[in-house]
Amino acid sequence: MASTLKDKVVLITGAARGIGMGIAECFVAEGARVIVTDLSQELIDAIDSDQIIGMVGDAANQYEMKELIAQVVAHYGRLDVLVNNAGIGGPTADFSEMATDSAVSNMSDASWDEQLVANLRTAFSSSAAAISHLQSGGSIINIASIAALGPTTTLPAYGAAKAGVVHLTTTLAMELAPRGIRVNCICPGLLWTRAWEILTTNMKNKQPELANMSNREVFEMVVADATPLGGEQTPEDIGNLAVFYASDKARMITGQVVAVDGGISVK
Repeated sequence: MASTLKDKVVLITGAARGIGMGIAECFVAEGARVIVTDLSQELIDAIDSDQIIGMVGDAANQYEMKELIAQVVAHYGRLDVLVNNAGIGGPTADFSEMATDSAVSNMSDASWDEQLVANLRTAFSSSAAAISHLQSGGSIINIASIAALGPTTTLPAYGAAKAGVVHLTTTLAMELAPRGIRVNCICPGLLWTRAWEILTTNMKNKQPELANMSNREVFEMVVADATPLGGEQTPEDIGNLAVFYASDKARMITGQVVAVDGGISVK
């Protein structure tokens, strides 16, 4: 059976590496035409695929994204899928709120605001820029986090922002349903990404017993302790669900939030 995504135009924000690139590769495997954005020209230039087009763009800037999407539509004649993946820490964030035992009381307004811009406004601004170009049958897929599904005492701003992405998902799902546009959300669990390299460094700084372990070993320890199914999740795990959400097989699914986390969120 031919893929229902063949030649569909898919735009994925913040996707020059990590989870976003894994999602992009899953869409390419389905025959989609994939464009990824990132803040860094260097990362865009480093993309090693002749099937993925890279463009520099700030997903948190609605006007910049409108211009970028207009270029995509002018070239391809359409936009079928938007994946709001941009996020994590922002260009300067270092997750320094984890350096203390009381993250909220020791967090600055600037740190809070940066997390919300990087992890929530990105989804809002890019969606607002794309909505007018999406046709009936189109899809928006928001990448949140399992941090959105419960208390996150070590990353309160990040968790709050991702919870906002979940709420934005259901709001957009209802707003766009009359136009036949579906909006769904994925909450990834534990994946070895740049963010976890930073998080494990902070864990080692706070816990002397971890000092002789590599960052990767610390991450694997966390995964083993937290994940009922065992093992870490991969970018492709996230990408496989994104592909399903975007396909005709999910034509009656909207406003849904699924955790791809090996069971962590139901413990």
